[in-house]
Amino acid sequence: MSTFVYMTRCDGCGHCVDICPSDIMHIDENIRRAVNIEPNFCWECYSCVKACPNHAIDVRGYADFAPMGHSVRVRREEEKGTISWKIKFRNGTTKDFVSPITTKPWGKFIPKLAEGEKPNQGEINSQMLYTEPNGLNIDGKLPVVPKDSFKKGVYY
Repeated sequence: MSTFVYMTRCDGCGHCVDICPSDIMHIDENIRRAVNIEPNFCWECYSCVKACPNHAIDVRGYADFAPMGHSVRVRREEEKGTISWKIKFRNGTTKDFVSPITTKPWGKFIPKLAEGEKPNQGEINSQMLYTEPNGLNIDGKLPVVPKDSFKKGVYY
């Protein structure tokens, strides 16, 4: 699955070129629009998709989460602090996924571990990761899914 560019939406700003870790997003000299020059070398990190202010870059989804005949739309909304994925299936139903993103300047988000408080023995023995409650915006406990909500048995 690689990225592709909608030429009618792209204004050639170059945000995707600046952020691409494998250096495969380029601005075409003739049409002055972004283009993925080596789709086979795409890392599928979606950095270009997230960075594009015009929503001009899209992805082709894998069959494990979006079956044939689908469409995938990705939208970064900095004012909301989210990135959302909308998958539209062949039968017309849609599935929306929304994830939080940071809008803080580079280098300002991750706390320096040496400057943080040292964990006590209870925190060391806990299954939580360091700063996990703050990162997930929860009050100390991880969310729990009731076991009776899972499917039981094997279906053929």
